[in-house]
Amino acid sequence: MTMTLSQLAEWAKDKERFTTVADWANFCREYLQFAQPEAIQAVIVSTNEHVYNFYQYKEDGNFKITRPLNTDLMIPESEFDAAEGNVMEALKDIRGIAEDMDARRTLNNFVYTCQETIGATLDSLPSVNTARKLNGDLFEKYIRRILNEIGAETGEGTIQVPIKVEGVEPFTMAYQHDLIVRRDGETKAIGSVKTSSKDRIDKIFIDKFMYNVLTDSLDMPHFAVFLNDVQRAGGNNMRHQKVAQTFLTGHFKGYTIKLNPLDGVYYCDLRPVMKTDEVLKKQISTLDNLLVNDIWKFME
Repeated sequence: MTMTLSQLAEWAKDKERFTTVADWANFCREYLQFAQPEAIQAVIVSTNEHVYNFYQYKEDGNFKITRPLNTDLMIPESEFDAAEGNVMEALKDIRGIAEDMDARRTLNNFVYTCQETIGATLDSLPSVNTARKLNGDLFEKYIRRILNEIGAETGEGTIQVPIKVEGVEPFTMAYQHDLIVRRDGETKAIGSVKTSSKDRIDKIFIDKFMYNVLTDSLDMPHFAVFLNDVQRAGGNNMRHQKVAQTFLTGHFKGYTIKLNPLDGVYYCDLRPVMKTDEVLKKQISTLDNLLVNDIWKFME
């Protein structure tokens, strides 16, 4: 029996129900089965970037409008089971799909679809702040679980940064991080995982800069994982919903050139400028590049 939106929302609010990669897939499947034309008040096409759609829910979803969903990336219900099987098999030997661009694209789209169905479900809640916090927490957890699944040792929390003064370490300083990559218990890379870079991009660059200054080291890789950088813009006007970019191109390029570049920036949903700008193309890529290539370099 198809789940209701209220049932899906209760599931999405319970973070304890998301412990394995398969848990995200199971939720996604249920949402895709729910989100049929008869269950949705309207499907709204973005007026400025037609690839994005919004769902408006019926009364059970408080007539709320979802975040923008990239139809080029969202896996349809009819293809989801096959995609899940391919992805779960790929995660067993992730480097084995290095040359298989179709498999890598499916992997990227699968992660996007699973997380966006959670976000779209939470968009039905009365509180925007609650929805945003839950979605962000689950995305951080999802990326850690995927990395664990492919064999990387990851965690979250506080690391003690050794403060060096003339070659001596008189004390340490605690730093909180979304994602800590370790090998044999030793920290090998530090990551930031956010659903978007909005209001956060400055801190990520500055964290790397401060770590380097405090430790007299340039060796610790710092990277960032984002789901997308678009948001709904259009208020309550049903006919004129559009998307707005939340990626700050100037800030990113300024910090990259004048402060310090990050060691990797990964998106499921790249903005068009990230594919055309020469500086951005060198710094930003899709999520599969982290999983297939870069995470292993970080752990060397």
